[in-house]
Amino acid sequence: MEPITNATVYIVDDDASVREALAWLLRSRRLPSESFDSAEAFDAMLQKRPPQRQPCCLLLDVRMPGMSGLALFDVLAARGDLATMPVIFLTGHADVPTAVDTVKRGAFDFCEKPFSDNALVDRIEQALAQSSERLAQVRERSDLQVRLSELTERERDCLLYTSDAADDSLRV
Repeated sequence: MEPITNATVYIVDDDASVREALAWLLRSRRLPSESFDSAEAFDAMLQKRPPQRQPCCLLLDVRMPGMSGLALFDVLAARGDLATMPVIFLTGHADVPTAVDTVKRGAFDFCEKPFSDNALVDRIEQALAQSSERLAQVRERSDLQVRLSELTERERDCLLYTSDAADDSLRV
């Protein structure tokens, strides 16, 4: 797998020793990270920053005081942030129904503490690759919308006519 450049791994965990260990692990693999001690702190950061323009993923603790990781996940899903920010849940209190439910609802993965460093970094790199691909798709769609908005009325008519003709040729 080709390394993803300009990526950030966000770490949200109420346990300082877990945050520090994960940050150290990521630094040792040349993966930049930012750590937050609560779901509220991470959400506040997201609210202040412009939309995500670089690959990223979120390592999210399930159980935390205040807003839980599961509640934050729901907030991110409702805002549409999960499309470009894959979430890997980390928990010391795993239960199969929660893991299955979160993955069905869009979580990238669900890892039980303690976890294998190599396996976790592999999943993080896969999540960053997915984020990079989805960001490229978002940029492509945005560029296409800009180009379409710049067409003259005549160019739009020609495009629609060409599109209709292509549809007709497909109907045999």
